[in-house]
Amino acid sequence: MANSALIIIDMQVAMFSYPGEKPFRGDALLHNLRQLIDRAHACGVPVIYIQHSSTEEFEKGTPTWQLYPEIYPLENEPVVEKTTRDSFYKTGLQEVLKKLGAAKLVFAGMQSQYCVDTTCRRSNRLGYETILVGDAHSTFDGKALKAEQIIRYHNQILSRVLTVKSTQEVLDTDLALSEAGN
Repeated sequence: MANSALIIIDMQVAMFSYPGEKPFRGDALLHNLRQLIDRAHACGVPVIYIQHSSTEEFEKGTPTWQLYPEIYPLENEPVVEKTTRDSFYKTGLQEVLKKLGAAKLVFAGMQSQYCVDTTCRRSNRLGYETILVGDAHSTFDGKALKAEQIIRYHNQILSRVLTVKSTQEVLDTDLALSEAGN
């Protein structure tokens, strides 16, 4: 069993469907996620997808609720549904991680200040070695701060309690091909 898992948070069609709004550096986000997922597959590191369910654009079964086509799981990869910002709260995520024997969790996805932040903090509190891929999570401009500022702030503040690395650093260390099977 691998001791690492890559967790992709809320990469759903809705995140790319808001009229006039796109995730900050959305194309770079998709590129980085694809690199991480491809390397995880090559190394035998499990990839877990988190899928938010709620009302309107995240209503289960609707087109915008679906996982984004470029970031879609393989047939055997787990998809964990959640209804709050915390991917661990009232979900089967911990059971999936226990079955996989995962102790090191690498996080990426959407949205930086909501589900990514909350889930990373909870992972850390639960005792997992927690890594946030600093250039593989994103959000939208807010009323007070631009998306770039939000992302930079969360990378900085989370680095006080967990590890923040770039996509390249994760590819070179945590998902290095020489560590296949961990």
